[in-house]
Amino acid sequence: MNSGNGTLIIACGALAHEVAALRRTNGWAVDVQCLPPELHNRPERIAPAVREQIHAHRAQYRKIFVAYGECGTGGALDKMLAEEGIERLPGAHCYEFYAGSQAFAALADAEPGTFYLTDFLTRHFERLVIQGLGIDRHPQLAEMYFHNYRKVVYLAQTRSNALTEEARRIAARLNLQFEEHFTGFGLLGERLAAIAPETIPTWQT
Repeated sequence: MNSGNGTLIIACGALAHEVAALRRTNGWAVDVQCLPPELHNRPERIAPAVREQIHAHRAQYRKIFVAYGECGTGGALDKMLAEEGIERLPGAHCYEFYAGSQAFAALADAEPGTFYLTDFLTRHFERLVIQGLGIDRHPQLAEMYFHNYRKVVYLAQTRSNALTEEARRIAARLNLQFEEHFTGFGLLGERLAAIAPETIPTWQT
């Protein structure tokens, strides 16, 4: 049994900006601990990293919630969370809960070979994708990684001409078609609102 008070959200670093904005706007009483977004390049490390944070903070909080999708862990995240008795955001990944399950399914059906961008990934594409996957050091890897893609779909959380143009540049760099859909925060706010408690703690990073 937890001896602490309040709620902790253990969040993917790719959601940090959006979770912070929702928390501030709604006055949600949650603490947030973000994990490095680079974990998405090694999804087998996500479940162990989340478990480590659960164990590190469990005694301090009445409730812990995980702001991750399944995120390519092959069921490892859900298995671990079931063992720990912790809930997470529903859905396979952030693209699904930004766009909504039905809308995302329609996008995926229309073009299975789609590379998705969010605001976060657009801002950090060079670091997380080009550098993170070693394309900066071995440019020939780009063809291998993106050979089966046909389109870039930018799921925009904010209306920003600068981000739209950057997403267009990314699509052109990859020699892919470009499409943009404004999603806002999608279902993220709704899902997090369901677990927000009554007191206002501090923001953790």
